[in-house]
Amino acid sequence: MSTAEVKRLLVNFKTLEEFQNFKEVGVQELSMKEELEENIIENDSESPFYGIYFGDKLVARMCLYKIEKRFDLYFEPPQDYLELWKLEVLEPYRNRGFGEALVAYAKNMGLPVKTNARQQSHGFWEKMGFEPVTYQEGRDRGQNPYVWYPKGVKEQQPENTPSADVQSVE
Repeated sequence: MSTAEVKRLLVNFKTLEEFQNFKEVGVQELSMKEELEENIIENDSESPFYGIYFGDKLVARMCLYKIEKRFDLYFEPPQDYLELWKLEVLEPYRNRGFGEALVAYAKNMGLPVKTNARQQSHGFWEKMGFEPVTYQEGRDRGQNPYVWYPKGVKEQQPENTPSADVQSVE
């Protein structure tokens, strides 16, 4: 495959029409159509949507949100990070490197990245260098978080876990 160019998608009605192609392949939980309708500002270039075109057809997409350090429950040291949602490649364009190109784009922003692996996608995320985090019921609420750590970053440990070197004083 030639190098796929990732583009920030404009929030406009043309993009909305292109998103309808994704919903038609049966991945309803990944549909961004409703989000786009709620957030539509014609040609908003600050959208969280990114995609890859094959010719003039949108064939792969993702949503990237920057989460502020004060909300970080995943990374040590706590910091701003990216949350990657709704990664999808249209069926006829799979296994051509488009999904990998979108993930590489997110990783090249230099921040840690968190995603929620859907069923049977664990192998893809592991191939991309992501790791499962230690499940914490209160934080993860039934989701299946996978994270990518840039150099110098590791998994954040919960604050309420007692450390072996802390003694109780009464």
